Amino acid sequence: MNADGRKRIWVIVAAAVAVVVIAVGLALFKPWLLFVDVRVDEQIPTVAASPFPAPPSPAATGTPVPSAAPKSPTASAGPVQIGSGSLISHEHATTGTVRIIQKPDGSRILTLENLDTSNGPDVHVWLSAADVVEGRAGWYTAGSAEHHDLGLIKGNQGNQVYEIPKSVDLSKYKSVDLWCVQFSVSFGAARLAA
Repeated sequence: MNADGRKRIWVIVAAAVAVVVIAVGLALFKPWLLFVDVRVDEQIPTVAASPFPAPPSPAATGTPVPSAAPKSPTASAGPVQIGSGSLISHEHATTGTVRIIQKPDGSRILTLENLDTSNGPDVHVWLSAADVVEGRAGWYTAGSAEHHDLGLIKGNQGNQVYEIPKSVDLSKYKSVDLWCVQFSVSFGAARLAA
């Protein structure tokens, strides 16, 4: 085989390898997701202003109010907020509000409200024991902390609701993280406060 024939074979082999590398790269990184927004607008429950409703004043009822132990959040007639926080950006610009709401039956949900982040592959909503750290230093903190995965994010924009299983001990988790499992990086996170 002459030099031109060998050169042609190497060009064909190099082109085939390049096609395989590009196909694998596209399958793994899914770059088109950066240009596609998925909007979700689920119904967010309206919550009471405080998980512990104030007793009626004696002036309003005309009778003295006996002292009693504080009521539990489940004694409320409607859903109550038991935690909330604002999302900060990590690897991707991320904004929105996170709330944990307890329903009258004792079940709990996590809401993402007015969420705006980038779309990405394999992004999950995590309850996390990690501290929320701003800047690049915070991109990876949730990966090494205890967490509970509430599932794949439903969309990168809008309002979303996630059920929190009864078995989850919320006292173990101090933040919510939008965690890309595929690349082990946080898109954004929020510190939870009562």
